[in-house]
Amino acid sequence: MRKLLAGLGVALFIGACAGGAIPGIMMTAPGPAAPTAASSHILAAIADPRRPEADTTRDALRHPAEVLAFSGVQPGWRIADVGPGGGYYSRLFAVAVGDGGHVYGVDRPNAAPDRPRAMLAVVPQYQNITELQAGYTGWTISEPLDAVFISQIYHDFFYPQLNVDVPAFNRAVFDALKPGGVLVIIDHSAEPGHTIDLNPQTDLHRIDQAQVIREVTAAGFVLEEESQILRNPADNRTERVFEGDIRGHTDQFVLRFRKPAN
Repeated sequence: MRKLLAGLGVALFIGACAGGAIPGIMMTAPGPAAPTAASSHILAAIADPRRPEADTTRDALRHPAEVLAFSGVQPGWRIADVGPGGGYYSRLFAVAVGDGGHVYGVDRPNAAPDRPRAMLAVVPQYQNITELQAGYTGWTISEPLDAVFISQIYHDFFYPQLNVDVPAFNRAVFDALKPGGVLVIIDHSAEPGHTIDLNPQTDLHRIDQAQVIREVTAAGFVLEEESQILRNPADNRTERVFEGDIRGHTDQFVLRFRKPAN
């Protein structure tokens, strides 16, 4: 009888695992599959006809499909694009997240009325992009974010002209994300131990990857993965990023951090 009951218990357990819930155990529904560079919402973003030629010609160097897939972008996401520049990634995010998602371009105030920021021309083309010009430390968003994206500008936060308290900024990003949200940072790689020159006119505009990891994890984030998408071993990492043949071809690190889910 004991063998019969034991066998029945094993059969019930296996059946529950295969086809239903196990009494007394909470089963968690699987989330959406991680996107790939071939996911339909990412391909749609790359093919968006509103993208200007200046953007599409940079795709070969920037590998946007792979970057979006690495970032984990899903339809419906809320994303803050910090330092969006001309909107290269903001445009891509807007299509990838779809009508159910939203993109916030976090930028500095427009300092020169005769030279409006390029993002201002992007916003009218996408109903799900909002431009915030409160600066890098004064921005607030009323809804929790799925992702914060920072491309090629983290090193700039150390220049006194921008008046950014970097540890406070990292903590603010942590607080703005929902539990389990991601922070993706792309920047020009410097040699280990590199010290940033506080004068942007003479600085290399690079940063030591280890410094970024150290500062971001101090805010509570966990480094989840590093991508080699934008690596260039031919870059010796000692030249200014704007100089000569290295412009547009720098060695760049791509880091994905995650806010713990609980």
